[in-house]
Amino acid sequence: MRIALIGQAAFGKAVLEAIAAAGTDEVVGVFAPPDQDGRPRDPIAEAADTLGTPLFQFRRMRDEAAISQFKALQPDLCVMAFVTDFVPMEMINSPARGTIQYHPSLLPRHRGPSSINWPIVGGETETGLTIFWPDKGLDTGPVLLQKSVEIGPDDTLGTVYFQRLFPMGVAAMVEAIDLVRAGSAPRIAQDESQATYEGWFKAKDAVIDWTKPAQEIYDLVRGSDPQPGANTTLGGTSVSFYDARFENSAGGSQSEVAEVAGPSGTVIEIGEKGVAVAVPGGVLSVGRLRTAAGGKVAAADFAAASGLSTGDRFGG
Repeated sequence: MRIALIGQAAFGKAVLEAIAAAGTDEVVGVFAPPDQDGRPRDPIAEAADTLGTPLFQFRRMRDEAAISQFKALQPDLCVMAFVTDFVPMEMINSPARGTIQYHPSLLPRHRGPSSINWPIVGGETETGLTIFWPDKGLDTGPVLLQKSVEIGPDDTLGTVYFQRLFPMGVAAMVEAIDLVRAGSAPRIAQDESQATYEGWFKAKDAVIDWTKPAQEIYDLVRGSDPQPGANTTLGGTSVSFYDARFENSAGGSQSEVAEVAGPSGTVIEIGEKGVAVAVPGGVLSVGRLRTAAGGKVAAADFAAASGLSTGDRFGG
């Protein structure tokens, strides 16, 4: 088949390289974001140049020039791999065999742009990926295939995506292309009664409420790692947490922890491996921290630079 690929970043690059490595279909054009002065080129653009694949970089896919260029390629199939721009239906419906798209959740659950963060923050134990046929709705088109993955008790946004959903997604894209070529790709309507939607997961959504149960605090921290970083304050300065672990305490009530270590958010120990913080029913050990003024640093280095001491309280 003649394939047009719309994508960006490392995932788009990996999909492009996987299609090329399979050697069955021809990528007749890659549509990627424009280069920006002073910033590295998008990985998919570099991969297209390396592979000798025609590269087209339009600021907006809805512009007439982009639509005309896309149609001129006469693709049999369009593959959308990590697309944040609006792609018009005129383009989606143009290929003879349609358009397929990757989404990192089990649609219709968690439609929207931050579909990996929200399940972890919500304490869910399973998520997955969907290859679907996009329509005029947001992540609402018929499902071609799905793959499920477990969310472990200590998984973060980073581990779920980079260790599972990324490699599985690339393989699923190749599998879906094979099904389309064979004429056996299903179109399974999504169950609207099960649909959920969440918007972008931003720093304002990742503010730690120290009155919440310990597990909810931990889920927020790991669902925000590495982006946008669960955040709190220390002496009026915003601080974000990374590489955290939670340990239950015997007894498990907030009052018992407070009696021993102080209120939730209180620093109870500073060591080489982390800053131990009291939370209702246990201890949150934070391996790295970051302020808005700098990068992520090891807990011991953060404590030395900030003057953090046992008895200090985050969010207080």
